[in-house]
Amino acid sequence: MPRQFRLTRFVREVLIPGDPNRQPRVSGRHARFKLLPVRSSIHGWGLVAGEDIPARRRVIEYTGQVISNEGARRRIWRPVLHLFHLDEHRQLDGGIGGSGAELVNHSCEPSLYARVIRRRRIYFISLRRIRAGKELSIDYRLRPDSWPVPCHCGAPSCRGVMNLP
Repeated sequence: MPRQFRLTRFVREVLIPGDPNRQPRVSGRHARFKLLPVRSSIHGWGLVAGEDIPARRRVIEYTGQVISNEGARRRIWRPVLHLFHLDEHRQLDGGIGGSGAELVNHSCEPSLYARVIRRRRIYFISLRRIRAGKELSIDYRLRPDSWPVPCHCGAPSCRGVMNLP
């Protein structure tokens, strides 16, 4: 395979994956409930519950490509990032091989929380009952020492940033 073709393929599939106008999909293999991708009032695409979800249940597994922190730094210029911190050396890029969980937007009053199992698998768990038609959200809990990322969740208790205080 010629070097130029490999480079073009890497840029298209890894650095800027997906078509922003394409309807995202949710993996039925990784979702425990019916979840629907919709345009979100918070940001871009989001997920809404297609059925009532009881409290304290696994809703969806966050999947993607496991990459090093260096690999994550090379992807930082993407318009939208779907990186989930696994441990001090690795991150999960939901933009490549994602289950649909990467569409869950941030909120300062989330309906889900993340549980990391054996530093490899990530599950989003419902904090409370979620009614059908409600958008799913999670507190991204970005590090307080990183660059402040503005929050647009609209929750009454919004911190104004996605970073932890």
